[in-house]
Amino acid sequence: MKIYRFVGAVALALSLAACGTSQSATGTPAAEGADTVVKVGASPVPHAEILNFVKDNLAPAAGIKLEVVEFTDYVQPNVQLDEGQLTANFFQHKPYLDDFNATKGTKLSFVTPVHLEPLGLYSKKITNVSALASGATVAVPNDATNLGRALKLLADNGLITLKDGAGTAATERDVTGNPKKLQFKPLEAAQLPRSLEDVDAAVINGNYAIEAGLKPASQALVLEKTAGNPYVNGLVVQAGHEKDPNIVTLGKLLQDQKVKDFIKQKYEGSVIPAE
Repeated sequence: MKIYRFVGAVALALSLAACGTSQSATGTPAAEGADTVVKVGASPVPHAEILNFVKDNLAPAAGIKLEVVEFTDYVQPNVQLDEGQLTANFFQHKPYLDDFNATKGTKLSFVTPVHLEPLGLYSKKITNVSALASGATVAVPNDATNLGRALKLLADNGLITLKDGAGTAATERDVTGNPKKLQFKPLEAAQLPRSLEDVDAAVINGNYAIEAGLKPASQALVLEKTAGNPYVNGLVVQAGHEKDPNIVTLGKLLQDQKVKDFIKQKYEGSVIPAE
């Protein structure tokens, strides 16, 4: 009788252990016969929309069950990935990620380029950049990499001059020429579309412009050049997980021609597939 009880206890323990092999947020394999769950944090537009296209059209055949978690800021997706609450995230470009790792001490890795969202200058008060008045207030992103990016956009269009070699880390201190005496108003990137009511113009990240109903390809006063642009958005994971089979598979799906066609058709030049 004791032997039967012992064997039963062992069988129960093995059964419970087997039940414990379900998918974790970091992408470990699911129980045999179940699709692998990959939990990805993303900005609502266009990142979550692209992921949901993959989820509905490509992921099932690849044996991946995508769970898309939406974020409206640029901090929490990295924090939660670093803490292991997400398998990956998809919202940022590599210069932003490099700065985040350096300032926050995280170890996150950029693995798959997917698309570019050109940065643009928008206004509700003027329709041509040459009409920007002397002393006009221009809202810009307040995070380090996108601020430098915004200043470069203004410099490329003759509104300001930057110190040689300022690059993506440019700040207001690197402005060496400002003939219109523009006043810069740094704001959190998500607030920039709403600021258009209060400022003369604003440099807005592509995803927030689209989310606000703006059409970068037709409504931006000036738009970032795509040739040689380092600000391609892509898939990011914890360092050491770059070669995980689930991540490799998801990366290939995000670069599939069907995804590129979806991006071209849906966003009409406001979002551009990575080459």
